[in-house]
Amino acid sequence: MELDWIWKAILIVVGGTMLLRLAGRKSISQMTLPQTVIMIGIGSLLIQPVAGNSVWETLAVGGVLVLTLLVMEYAQVKGNAFEKVIIGKSVVLIENGQLKEDNMKKLRLTVDQLEMNLRLQNVLHLEDVEWATLEPNGQVGFTLKEEEQPATKKEMRQLSNEIHQAFNQIAKAQSANQSMPNPEQPNIFTELDENKPKKPSPKHLQ
Repeated sequence: MELDWIWKAILIVVGGTMLLRLAGRKSISQMTLPQTVIMIGIGSLLIQPVAGNSVWETLAVGGVLVLTLLVMEYAQVKGNAFEKVIIGKSVVLIENGQLKEDNMKKLRLTVDQLEMNLRLQNVLHLEDVEWATLEPNGQVGFTLKEEEQPATKKEMRQLSNEIHQAFNQIAKAQSANQSMPNPEQPNIFTELDENKPKKPSPKHLQ
């Protein structure tokens, strides 16, 4: 019984892991279209030696695929034209709360699919979205309208400082009012002081 399939399987795992490690660590949802095609191609190739094809030839073909991917990615860095052709560009789906239906038709994207992506990011209403785009990696990016955006830590800190300052000003004002001498109210005892003006008595008691 031939046992060469054992070392072939081991070599496939090791060689395939190195090839995929060289190609990158991105998850399927973050891969660009060329990356996805290359990964599928490598996966199909890696199983062929078990069926009797040459393991070295398979790894060589996988290496050529990865090298092709690296060249394509390098070309994207060097020129925007290559990037647009290979990966594509972001497409606007929502502008100022309004759906861009023409763009969605071109992308074959339904409203339900868009809403699903926004729900996963805790967006309640399409009208709350200022901009939404479909990125080249297949994910939906968006920004909320200003009045719908959650407060940041910086804004909360500024608000807290303003409230603290307002309380300090109120406390200072109250302290100043309490420290001011109140004019002495005349009473029946102060009338005994001859130097102080006396309150006139009612006419019927004089």
